[in-house]
Amino acid sequence: MSEQHLLLKRVDFIFVHDDDWEKILQKTIHRPKQELINELISSELKGRGGAGFPTGLKWKLTSEAQGSEKYVICNADEGEPGTFKDREILTRVPYKVLTAMAVCGFIVGAKSGIIYLRGEYKFLEQPLKEAINEFSYYCNKINLDFTIRIFMGSGAYICGEETALFESLEGKRGEPRNKPPYPSVSGFRNRPTVINNVETLAHTYTIFKYGAKKFYDLGVQYSRGSKLFSVSGDTPKPGIYELELGMSLEDFVDEFGDGDTKAVQVGGASGFLVPRKKFSETAIGYQGKLIGISLPTGGSMMLFNSARSMYNLLDNYLEFFREESCGQCTPCRIGCQQLLAGIKAVKKGERPAPYLDKLLKLSETMQFTAKCGLGQSVANSFASIVENFREEMIY
Repeated sequence: MSEQHLLLKRVDFIFVHDDDWEKILQKTIHRPKQELINELISSELKGRGGAGFPTGLKWKLTSEAQGSEKYVICNADEGEPGTFKDREILTRVPYKVLTAMAVCGFIVGAKSGIIYLRGEYKFLEQPLKEAINEFSYYCNKINLDFTIRIFMGSGAYICGEETALFESLEGKRGEPRNKPPYPSVSGFRNRPTVINNVETLAHTYTIFKYGAKKFYDLGVQYSRGSKLFSVSGDTPKPGIYELELGMSLEDFVDEFGDGDTKAVQVGGASGFLVPRKKFSETAIGYQGKLIGISLPTGGSMMLFNSARSMYNLLDNYLEFFREESCGQCTPCRIGCQQLLAGIKAVKKGERPAPYLDKLLKLSETMQFTAKCGLGQSVANSFASIVENFREEMIY
């Protein structure tokens, strides 16, 4: 087995209850800031929200940015269909996230942290506030000037995009901003900002506690460490699992499939649908083309068996994207509507089958011209479903 294609391996870091967070925090903030940044960089931790930007580099750039007012933001707007891991982290091990935010603030020079909590997670607000109160008491005790507050979102999928999240925090309509400038230079309130998702912060806690090597030794080149996966769909083992990155999708299906898995949606509605014939050549991670096909994921893994209609699945996804598009840019606003109307017309026989090729070109145009990740990612699921299950779009 190539180093770039690992067997499925379960790991147990994130959900291990840790009563030593006070000691970890105090010990960590007494280390040189550059040493901490170097440790994060050497761990090769990448953002676990799906984009995969190197976490250590993000913290480094923000620490070097000019400005006395900086922010640390935890993106807990877990809106991707099929993903439900972040709420479990905040429920079971919130102090790991709070500690990571405080350490980040210490490194980059921020005194304020914000948890942007998904509107549907209102039930988490009170227990999180209690955890924050205890955490703040300890910060005062060790003279660490860092405060954390919660901001409740309103259920908009687009606000999971970092710049739309900033707009929402500032009391504006949640719409993406142009990039550059990037958050490390101009983020919340146009100040240097570190924004990480919940799981990414939890992994930094692991790295600061155990050291970069323990994390780096997991996974494969370009895909180091472990990852939480939200497993759902046609599976006898639904739930949340921490697995080593770099595993093959074939091994994943062997473990979690029901014996008749037809396809797996990797990365939620904005991800890719992988058909059975490509399981063996597909790995989960950021390896690129090193082993054939390598797909990153924010954590959502939805399995579908032969009883599922891929047309109905795509119809559902496009309804979702049409509803959640902020409407700011034309490619996404009009494109989502046209793709949905197009597949319905083909299915009803109102358009000939070759019309699907025109729709594929439209989705490709959206990928290159839409302003943010929502419109750009529509092509992922659309193309992977239409190209691999074309017959189900027609008959």
